[in-house]
Amino acid sequence: MRKLLPFLASLAVALAACGGNGGGGGGSGAQDPIRVGLIVSLTGNYTPLGSEDKKAVELAVEQVNAQGGLLGRQVELVVRDDKTAPDQGIVAYNQIKGEIDALIGPVFSNSALAIEPLAQREKMPYLSLAPAVEQVEPIKSYIFVTPALSSMYAERYLQYIQAEGIKTIAVAWDSKSAYSVSGHESMVALAPKYGVTIAVDEPYETTTADFSPVFQHVRDSEAEALVFWGSGAPGVTAAKQYAASGLKTPLFLTASQASKLWLEPMGEAAEGMTVQSAIGVVGEHLPDGKQKQVIEQMAKPYQEKHGYPPPQFAQDGYSASLLLFEAIRKAGGTDKEKVQQALETMDLITPNGRFRYSPTDHSGLTPEYISVNTVRDGAFVPTEWAREQLTKTVAGLG
Repeated sequence: MRKLLPFLASLAVALAACGGNGGGGGGSGAQDPIRVGLIVSLTGNYTPLGSEDKKAVELAVEQVNAQGGLLGRQVELVVRDDKTAPDQGIVAYNQIKGEIDALIGPVFSNSALAIEPLAQREKMPYLSLAPAVEQVEPIKSYIFVTPALSSMYAERYLQYIQAEGIKTIAVAWDSKSAYSVSGHESMVALAPKYGVTIAVDEPYETTTADFSPVFQHVRDSEAEALVFWGSGAPGVTAAKQYAASGLKTPLFLTASQASKLWLEPMGEAAEGMTVQSAIGVVGEHLPDGKQKQVIEQMAKPYQEKHGYPPPQFAQDGYSASLLLFEAIRKAGGTDKEKVQQALETMDLITPNGRFRYSPTDHSGLTPEYISVNTVRDGAFVPTEWAREQLTKTVAGLG
């Protein structure tokens, strides 16, 4: 495996063995492995999301172990499937909580919210892969979020909408998805700040198979764009039906569709659609610098191993791993309280952007690390507006 860039070793993970005592809690010896729990959807509706998170976390673990581990200790993953069901997320957590030093996942917001109070009660450092705002508002001391929050995706779209001179929009949202509900609520709350009126406010359910009533309501309105909040299958179903509907109102999709898992079934019908993503998804379009180097640290080996660029969900899993590894290094071991304190003072560049956690901010990111893209030749390409904004954002990172 290629060696990582020297400055990234200190910036992102403790890739060189530091030697000495690992400082682990519970009487662990210095050479005992560091055990990281990973709960993601490997079956059920969110399988495409969870499987990409798993691949990315496995890559991060392979990289750190290839360079000697953390503090001279190897990292082991303890993987469980939440089956895209909150109750199964709880079962999975209870199965492994006694044998892990920290937890990453789930990607399904409903499962993440179900596990959260258990992890907080048991003081388990927990890096969530779900973007629901409720996880960190209000703050729970041991709970941290890796993706940009749904409220940030809402605000970033509104910034773009305002820049495009759009005044009136329609919003469709999955009433059974915590991510979608949270994003919708944030968009409704923030729209007046950006001079935007919501002309159509349309809930649907995850199992919805026919979106033609939504499109008809948009057609009958003055909406200049349709923002669609949804994850998994609805994102493909709705986008395909939109392409066939002849509706001229532009369709704006959120980062849950920033993946080949959406692009491939969409095919040519995706061309020209607008899709948000984490900055790492469009790393090749960034100017050279620290942010692009961290993205390439993940993207190149991921591409070599799996044959395609890392999608949105992989960015989240890899970023969570870097944050956790750096916290363990700073804590000098796996003592859970020390790891939590290290996370609360974290300042780290990851493929998702620069995280600056604090005691009052457990999301760490800002909307500036979100890209607004168009689909061009089967790939996500930043809009001119997004390219300008992202260039400004990364310029300060060096």
